[in-house]
Amino acid sequence: MVTVDHRIRPRRIEVEEFFADPAFAQPTISPDGTRMAYLAPAHGRQNVWVRGIDEDHDDAVPITRDDRRGIRTYHWSDDSRWLLYLQDTDGDEDWHLYRVDLEDPEAPAVDLTPLPPGSRVFAVDPLPALPGSVVVTMNKRPTALDLFRIDVATGETTPHHEQSEPTENVLLDHSGAPAFASRLTGDGTIEFSTIDPDSGERRTLTRMGGTEYPMEVLPQLVTPDGTGLVVGAYLDSDDLRLVRIDRETGATSVLAAREGQSLDIMGTIAPGVLPSTVFTHRRTGEILAARFVGPRPSIEVIDDHFAEVYAKLSALSDGVLGTLSSDDSGRRWIATFVHDRDPDVAWYYDHATGHSRRLFRPHPHLDPADLAPMEAIGFTARDGLPIHGFLTLPVGHAAQRSPLVLVVHGGPWLYDTWGYQPQVQFLANRGYAVLQVNYRGSTGYGRRHTVAGIGEFAGAMHDDLLDAVSWAIDQGYADPDRVGIMGASYGGYAALVGVAFTPDRFAAAVDFVGIADLAGFLRNLPEFSRPYMANNWFAYVGDPEDPTQEAAMLERSPISRVDRITTPLLVAHGANDARVMRAESDGIVASLRDRGVPVGYLVAEDEGHGFANPENEIRLQHAIEAHFAEHLGGEGGSGTDGP
Repeated sequence: MVTVDHRIRPRRIEVEEFFADPAFAQPTISPDGTRMAYLAPAHGRQNVWVRGIDEDHDDAVPITRDDRRGIRTYHWSDDSRWLLYLQDTDGDEDWHLYRVDLEDPEAPAVDLTPLPPGSRVFAVDPLPALPGSVVVTMNKRPTALDLFRIDVATGETTPHHEQSEPTENVLLDHSGAPAFASRLTGDGTIEFSTIDPDSGERRTLTRMGGTEYPMEVLPQLVTPDGTGLVVGAYLDSDDLRLVRIDRETGATSVLAAREGQSLDIMGTIAPGVLPSTVFTHRRTGEILAARFVGPRPSIEVIDDHFAEVYAKLSALSDGVLGTLSSDDSGRRWIATFVHDRDPDVAWYYDHATGHSRRLFRPHPHLDPADLAPMEAIGFTARDGLPIHGFLTLPVGHAAQRSPLVLVVHGGPWLYDTWGYQPQVQFLANRGYAVLQVNYRGSTGYGRRHTVAGIGEFAGAMHDDLLDAVSWAIDQGYADPDRVGIMGASYGGYAALVGVAFTPDRFAAAVDFVGIADLAGFLRNLPEFSRPYMANNWFAYVGDPEDPTQEAAMLERSPISRVDRITTPLLVAHGANDARVMRAESDGIVASLRDRGVPVGYLVAEDEGHGFANPENEIRLQHAIEAHFAEHLGGEGGSGTDGP
């Protein structure tokens, strides 16, 4: 167990130590159990390395050579010879699937999906019935998400299933045949159907309400025998549970649930990158365990045999099981663990012998004792709604009021959770108390909490943030005159709302790829995304094609009150952002500069909706450090690399 002495100030940790690419990340084991792959720096970027399961990094070989933009997502194929990875161009999110031959690692990677601009890969899934193949979801038809079968060795691509209507999602059984379908109906209800294997006819199994699932129903998995569909559903509860829907009868049964806690769906949004939502057996697909949201994430074990493995894995770390990879036999395992101060430490475990060993720490230069604990907090909003969040106090400053930075998560249909976050730790290391709030509209805290955000952009959602600041002040953690706000995407919107709607509350703000004009933002989203917006943007914010709703959206947009902004502001944007156009930030900055309001502006020409290249992230963090030091009185930096 890591202990922190709040009487001792930790060493000053340099920006580069927090925001350079990790030395190791995302380890996985090959299907045959003989090799492991992971991400590590090479050619100035994050690349995929492979080594024997009993070898060290000195024996490893980088099998990708991306020197433009680091790789973040990769997969083993079912043949341990081939490794697959996804890559876009400078953050444009037009993902392609590439193949690497481990028998010829010097050969160039092969693009298996040579798509035109505007088309992309959305998902890559194994196809157990056809070894050597994967099923790839992509929009060769610009507004349709069709399934294609790709032979990994040859690259031959064959249409597998065409989307029949804009919101249809078809799930295959382990033979590769369409088994289930989900779709959004006209009223926003989510309808699940079974698909007849011979005729292809649909038969409705069940319907679920829509707005409580703004990110869709997640996850969606077919049981290995094809007789059931496994989803995250509320049913008659306020908590999201893991549920099985019977293919024949439509009857539902609960596979995993925790009273007062919801299924943690974050891992379904970025599988392999974020901690897993549902753990499955690599070869059979059987569900082993599920993750739930709480003050610390918790794991609910489902499979009896895996319970033995889980007990051994849990003894390796005082964190929470994060990602998990095994060989086809289920004998050899590689696990990482969620931890607030010692994150993603990787372990190897052999269940046959009981042998285990630590593989690596992603950030070996960081001493956990220098980092600040993240503590779960809760309070009651002004209208009585319970609100949960996390507070991270600077080590050595626990007994005094600190300058406070309110870090607002994006989405907004996401949530903050316990674990290591470099942004939070960097600010705490500079002497700031850091507050994260799962305001209404966030997922992860139950049905009631999520739908309470309907119609509350720049309303009660913002009130929750203000109430959180008041709570921190009342508790004696924060200096009321030195409060800052920052965030990315929706968090950037929230920062702009903070300084435009409540200009006297915040002494400094940072807007990173934030939304300034809600109607303009929705109009500029990719065309293929529009059919999926009924239960999120249209339901919670409005449809810009309706003049009345458009007017209301303008009232809730920071651009409508930009003349009220006097708070010193730092704005950052990626020039290739495919979600929030750079024009959103351009307009805010131009307006403030015309009025002489202090505003810094940092644009990265090779980035999109967020910064992936470490030199851009480090430049941004130097600017944030200087901005908050000047206006909140925290500890400053060298003053270099500002906007």
